[in-house]
Amino acid sequence: MQKTTLLSHRFKDLHPPSPFAAKPRVEAPISVLVVEDEAITRKFIHRCLEKAGFLVREVADGEEAIAAFEQEPPQVVILDIMLPGMDGFEVCRRFRESRDDTAILMLTAKKEDESKIYGLELGADDYMVKPFNPGELVARIKAVLRRQDSRMGAAFSLKYKNLRIDFRTQKAFNGVSEIDLTPQEFSLLATFLENPGRILTREELTESLWGKGHHGSSKSLDVCVRKLREKTEDDPSHPTRLKTARGFGYICE
Repeated sequence: MQKTTLLSHRFKDLHPPSPFAAKPRVEAPISVLVVEDEAITRKFIHRCLEKAGFLVREVADGEEAIAAFEQEPPQVVILDIMLPGMDGFEVCRRFRESRDDTAILMLTAKKEDESKIYGLELGADDYMVKPFNPGELVARIKAVLRRQDSRMGAAFSLKYKNLRIDFRTQKAFNGVSEIDLTPQEFSLLATFLENPGRILTREELTESLWGKGHHGSSKSLDVCVRKLREKTEDDPSHPTRLKTARGFGYICE
């Protein structure tokens, strides 16, 4: 069956400026995994979601999707049904066996109600028929996340790449593994995750941990960062997440 692409409408009609207006980010961006075998459509979705402020990864088939999901579970999955080999229904089923807190939005060129119902029964949160307006896609993702927050009691969390913290339970995670942190380490990790990609000065980090006017040794911050690295990095001596910004402070990348 021939697939319908997003490019069946003119680009200017599919790309209204308002949903993608640049806004300052006050928390870690939502991570999205796009699973779509058509390269043009996949890149188009990737570009639109990045402009909307999402952190996007993309894969072309079901096997790649499973591997990417296991390596770093996303908060949202945009999942095409008509994939080569393992179809989107099977991918959805496997995702739901692994996690129930990832939002799944399925895409297809089919209009039959049976396909929609089957996808929802497998655990999908929403469903869109191609072609569609990218502004609507962004709006639906946000709506699904709002509903998900409501179902989970609106628990507030922060996530950046493989690191995540939950303020309600005061727990931290590296991927799916819980990290045993002291209150001080938890506070430091929260500060990093609130400011991904930004250099945090030693003064900022010291203030976030001990408050203004702290006159303790500057080594106290270094010790806290070192202990946090030991619990979050694969190789603490060569960190890939919590890096030193020489002469300034530290940065979460």
